[in-house]
Amino acid sequence: MRQATTTTEGLTLSASPSVPSPGGPLVRRLVQLYVGLALYGASSALLVEAGLGLEPWGVLHQGLAELTGISIGVVSIIAGAIVLLLWIPLRQRPGLGTVSNVFVVGLAIDGTLAVVPDPHSYGVRIPLMLAGIVLNGAATGLYIAAKFGPGPRDGLMTGLHQRTGRSIRLMRTVVEIAVVASGFLLGGTIGVGTVLYALAIGPLAQFFLRVFAVPPSPAGSTAVAGGSPRRAILRR
Repeated sequence: MRQATTTTEGLTLSASPSVPSPGGPLVRRLVQLYVGLALYGASSALLVEAGLGLEPWGVLHQGLAELTGISIGVVSIIAGAIVLLLWIPLRQRPGLGTVSNVFVVGLAIDGTLAVVPDPHSYGVRIPLMLAGIVLNGAATGLYIAAKFGPGPRDGLMTGLHQRTGRSIRLMRTVVEIAVVASGFLLGGTIGVGTVLYALAIGPLAQFFLRVFAVPPSPAGSTAVAGGSPRRAILRR
C-alpha cells in the first residue's frame, strides 16, 4: 500500500511524521472506514428526508425504489453489487472498503430513515439538507483516508478512465448525468440539494481528507488494500 505523500487536485496530503505503536494505524483505519461508510449512508438518508434533491446516485436509487417498492437502502446494495460486477471487464481490483461500501452504506440509509422523523417545514428541511451535504463530505474524507480501496461507483470511474483513456472528470460527468437523468425519469428527486451537493462535495472532501489523514504504518505492518482513487471522487 502506498503510504507516501499523495497529491489530489493540487492538494498535497502528507503523512504525519509521528510513528504510532504497532497495530495502531490498522485499528484506526478500520474504525475510519466503517464510521465513514455508516455516516455516508446516514448523510444520504438525511438528503432523502429533506426532499430538496439528492446526490446523483441517490437520485437513481430513489427512482428504482419508487419503481420496485424496495427500500432505498436495499436498492443501494443491489446497485452497488451490480456496479462491482462491472469492475471485472474493467480489470479493477476491489479492496475491503469496496465490498464493505456495498453493504454498510445501504444498511445505514435504511437504519437512519427508520429513526429520523419526516420533516414538514422548510425551517427543518433546509438545515437537514445542509447537514446531509456536510456530513457526506466528512464521511467521504473518513473512508477514503482509511485507504481500504474505493467505493464501487468511484472504481467504475477510474476503470473507465483507464480503459478509454478519457479523463476521470469526463467519465464521471457522463456517468453521473446518465444516472441522474435515469433516476429522475423513474421518480427520483432533483432539486437545490442536488446542485449544492455537486458544488460543495469536492471542496468538503478535500478539507476532510486533510483532517482525517492517517499516519504512516510502522515498518513491516500488513497492508490490507490499496489506496483509493481520490481523483475519481474529487473531480466533479
